[in-house]
Amino acid sequence: MDEISLCDSEMRLMNVIWDEAPVESGRLVKLSKERLDWSKSTTYTILRKLVGKGLAANEDSLVTVLIPRENVQVMESNKVVEKSFGGSLPKFVAAFLGNKSLSDEEADELIKLINRHKE
Repeated sequence: MDEISLCDSEMRLMNVIWDEAPVESGRLVKLSKERLDWSKSTTYTILRKLVGKGLAANEDSLVTVLIPRENVQVMESNKVVEKSFGGSLPKFVAAFLGNKSLSDEEADELIKLINRHKE
């Protein structure tokens, strides 16, 4: 899959679309007003950008998802790890945890996740 880059406003609108799709464009405008305090023109401007990037479709006033949230989250997460931590997942996790403690359940879940992804 090609790299997709989303700015903050595009990600915010995609979250609404992912939550509600398929959604009529008029309803999307209302939801954007309620959730994001956006005007109609702002919503349609950002929607056009998302359609242009191939993330969503707007056909016959029906907005649908073309790329699932999980796919975009993986791409965005990879960009953060690469850009801010030189691609080092352990450095990212250490920074993310900071001074936080993990419960036994969280630690077990992370260990299971690591074991599933070992080469």
